[in-house]
Amino acid sequence: MVITEQYPAISTFLNYLKFEKRYSQHTIISYENDLNQFFSYLLHQYPDTTINDVKSMMVRSWLAQLKGEEDLTAKSINRKISALKSFFKYQMKLGVLLQTPMGTIVAPKITKRLPSFIQESQLDTLFHHVEFADNWQGRTEKLVLDLFYATGMRLSELIQLKESQIDSSYRQIKVLGKGNKERIIPVSQQLIEGIQQYIQDKPIKLEGIYHVFITEKGKSLNPRSVYGFVKKNLGLVTTAQKKSPHTLRHSFATHLMNNGADLNAVKELLGHSSLAATQVYTHNTIEKLKEVFQKAHPKA
Repeated sequence: MVITEQYPAISTFLNYLKFEKRYSQHTIISYENDLNQFFSYLLHQYPDTTINDVKSMMVRSWLAQLKGEEDLTAKSINRKISALKSFFKYQMKLGVLLQTPMGTIVAPKITKRLPSFIQESQLDTLFHHVEFADNWQGRTEKLVLDLFYATGMRLSELIQLKESQIDSSYRQIKVLGKGNKERIIPVSQQLIEGIQQYIQDKPIKLEGIYHVFITEKGKSLNPRSVYGFVKKNLGLVTTAQKKSPHTLRHSFATHLMNNGADLNAVKELLGHSSLAATQVYTHNTIEKLKEVFQKAHPKA
């Protein structure tokens, strides 16, 4: 049985996320999977349960089963709780429910990990000493890496970047982030010129194709291939366990903080909705201060 046939409210909610909240396709798929999983559980354990019949204890029993059978992390459990909270909150907004069953559901605490980043010296080696292939793929890889580190963009933001978002006059890039929020990121004249030259030299000029980055055949970049070549090139200069586009985003933020950037400014550059998300980078800064102290102070 297709879950959305039994619970059409799921489809209505997903359309709300897509067309009104403007969530990314990736986020919508995650919500859909979590909701389908929960309501499938309901059908098996509590047949004929309607949305109005859902109780907190049903949600708790589902979460307990997940923890026992799938050994999920606290972060994964929290994401599923968040999906259910949003779904039932929307049902209250529509007047379907007077009260959410999620009111007494407590999310497990997540152990905060320090963001992994690449050392400045290692990135200097990457951009000044690593030789990239003398072809379109090589040029694309080098410019993509440069842009990730220079702007802190997310993978999805870079792939969807349009030529119209590049402002050469003011040396800035308009980035369309999560929830369709715009932010402006200043960049160097050298990078602007590199982007302009890349656009000018595109191997294929197709009508209506305005993405900055394209393959040799004129198609927009594939997320998996970008992840692959970022990991490959970072592997040439670092032994860090995590080597991804997001590692470069972490490096961008950490290096700004280490060099005295204002926390609120970093928040705006990253496109974070709250300062709490940005504050994690202050921990890396403190770690650097401890390291300097250990090496330099006579009484360390």
